[in-house]
This record gives sequence, structure tokens and C-alpha cells, in this order.
Amino acid sequence: MPKVDQDLEDRLVALVRETARLDILPHFRSLPAASIETKTNENDLVTIADKASERRLTEALAGILPSALVVGEEAASADPGLLDLLGGADLAVIVDPVDGTWNFARGLPLFGIILSVVQGGRTVLGLHYDPITDAWLAARAGQGAFHCTPDGARRRLSIDPEARGTNGFVPIFLFPKRLRSRVGPLLERYDRIMSFRCSCHEYWLLAEGHVDFSLSGTPKPWDHAAGELIYREAGGYAAMLADGQPYSAALQTGYLLAARSRQQWEALREDFLFLHSPS
Repeated sequence: MPKVDQDLEDRLVALVRETARLDILPHFRSLPAASIETKTNENDLVTIADKASERRLTEALAGILPSALVVGEEAASADPGLLDLLGGADLAVIVDPVDGTWNFARGLPLFGIILSVVQGGRTVLGLHYDPITDAWLAARAGQGAFHCTPDGARRRLSIDPEARGTNGFVPIFLFPKRLRSRVGPLLERYDRIMSFRCSCHEYWLLAEGHVDFSLSGTPKPWDHAAGELIYREAGGYAAMLADGQPYSAALQTGYLLAARSRQQWEALREDFLFLHSPS
């Protein structure tokens, strides 16, 4: 098993920075309509940049971590069976080549690359990269979470568990339609509820302590495996809404709830547990 150390982190950071420079940024606000396709619905998009980015990342990862199963969002979209392999894989790398594709395709600068290294379903390295600012968040299990910039600066992230705000991310459009009417009125008790349509930047604000909680839609591994680790390493608390069990990249159903502290998580869980209602 390869070492999950600073050298590996540096090699992965160099890869995502190169990929953004060559395959993503040249297309930003320069996408012809023919370069944007729909997948499951008109808001589920894939672009020429997603495909080129995932291709470069997948090919390079075969050299950096040759024993790893590589699961890219677009590859899993074409072959959903790839997700079934995550739980049993000794080593896997999960890639979101352009997280926030809807934003990217519409010219909104809220998108990024997400990459996670997973051992037996457990995330051991998480990376969120912002191509616009050329900065990233990185965490390795048990080593803390850091905000990093190209000049070598690394600022350790630390969540304040005592903060009392109720700003959060709640993606109403990802919940079952039969339950959305119950979510809306519930949100009136909170301060500010948002959805960026971009897990990279949502976890970024969470890990920086600017937002107090988030509730996921389905726990897609390319959206959550890296961010959940980064958030916990920054001092936050995260667990599955239904039973309070730890998140695993192998999970394909359920809702992931993240909050500043276990106490806040428990209070939020009481509000949102109805999402598991069978009726």
C-alpha cells in the first residue's frame, strides 16, 4: 500500500493544477452550445472540459497510484457498476473532474476539482481545488486540514464548535418531491439557507467556518468523500442522518449531515429526520 504522505499530496495537487490549466480554464466562458450535453435531465450537465479533465486525471493517476481503482464521475455515469467496487477496493481514487458543472457551463466561477484517496471505503486524503484562485483545501486522515496557496503558505483550519449561527446548505431540489413542501417552511427558523450546486465550494465555506451546517442529497462519493474528511479534520462533525453512522465512500443512499459539533448535529437531525419517512 503506498504511503499517504506529503509527497503524494504534492503530486496530486500538481496534477489537478495542471489539469485545470490545460483542460478546464481555457473553456470557461468559452463553451459553444455543442460542447454542453445533458445526462439524466436538463440540469445535469457534462461538458468538453469535464471529459478532458477526467481523461487526463485518470491517465495520470494510473502512473501515480498504479494499484488504485479510479472512479471518475463521468466514468461512473457511463458504468454505474464502478460504484459497487468502492467498498471492496483496497485502494481507490475518486475524481470529480469539474464539480459544479452547471455553474461552469453558465459562466459562474463556482466550480472546482475534487479528488479523494480511499482505502476500504475510508477516505485518507481529500483535496478540493479552486481553479479560479489557484488555491486548495487538503487533508490527510489524522493530520489536520489546511488552506493552501501556490506560494507555499499552509493555514490550518479550525472549526469553532461554540459558534451559534444557523447558516447552512440545504439542496431542496435534491430531495424527493413529496417531501419538499415540508422542507421549505422548516427553513424559516434558520438564518441563511443556500445551495451553490458545487460541493467543492460548499465544503470550502464549511471548513473555513463561515457556514454552520450542510445536509446532502444522495451521498455521491465524488461530491462528499474528500469534503467530509476535510471538514472532520478541521474539527467539524459529520455522520449519516438516519442512524448516525460514519460516512463511507461506498454508501449510495441516505443523507449526510455535517455540523460544527455533535450537539448541533443532534438538534439538526431532529429537524430533518422526516426525510427518511416512507410516506
